[in-house]
Amino acid sequence: MIRRATRRPVVGIVSCLKTPAGENPFYRVDCKYVDAVVDVAQCTPLVVPPIGARQDVDDVLSVIDGLLFTGSPSNIEPGRYGQVLSVDEHFDTERDATSLPLLAAAIERQVPFFGICRGMQELNVHCGGTLHQAIHDQPGFDDHRVRKEVSLDEQYGQRHRVNLVAGSRLQAIYGGRDAVEVNSLHGQGVSRVGRGLKVEALSPDGVVEALCVETSDTFQRAVQWHPEWRAGENPDYAVLFEVFGAACGAAKLRMNKR
Repeated sequence: MIRRATRRPVVGIVSCLKTPAGENPFYRVDCKYVDAVVDVAQCTPLVVPPIGARQDVDDVLSVIDGLLFTGSPSNIEPGRYGQVLSVDEHFDTERDATSLPLLAAAIERQVPFFGICRGMQELNVHCGGTLHQAIHDQPGFDDHRVRKEVSLDEQYGQRHRVNLVAGSRLQAIYGGRDAVEVNSLHGQGVSRVGRGLKVEALSPDGVVEALCVETSDTFQRAVQWHPEWRAGENPDYAVLFEVFGAACGAAKLRMNKR
């Protein structure tokens, strides 16, 4: 039997609902997120299904030490941030109904979390911010969408740099550097930044690339790029999961939940 003292921190990975035509619905988490949690963050993964109000937030938080809000092909339903549908996109309302309450509780209780792509947009929307539904249609912005006509290696290859905000905690994580090179696979992005959030990185065209909860004493941040992609092979991606994993470990000791 594994002693409690040696147990790895547990990270709840929020999944997505997939409903293929003519097939049974299923929950989905890409392997790359699990791999990054296990191999780089050095934590134990626990998949959290997107079942909204059917799932008690307290029950989830009682068995995890951190949360990972993954990217997804789906987008947040525009009514969540006071807009109507302007582009024909796929939504996952059950994911919305799961992620947003978990974010609220995590912020209140100082539970570490890491948001990636959709996860960053969820954080912004939860805090009252808004999104560009099609950032490539906005004047002055580049096209940040995934290039589906190329291989996965090319899709997730480095696409542009992000400039780290001077004096930010993210810059400190990167050893004081001014910028890092990242991939880019998103069609939506932050428009108005939510309350209590601080911008930590911007792309050269001005797209918000990283946010954190300004008053948090733990790792509560999100990025627009995908650092989970082969995170163990890229030090600039790995460091985010390493610091996140360390925060989950500290939370485990602090809370002494189990």
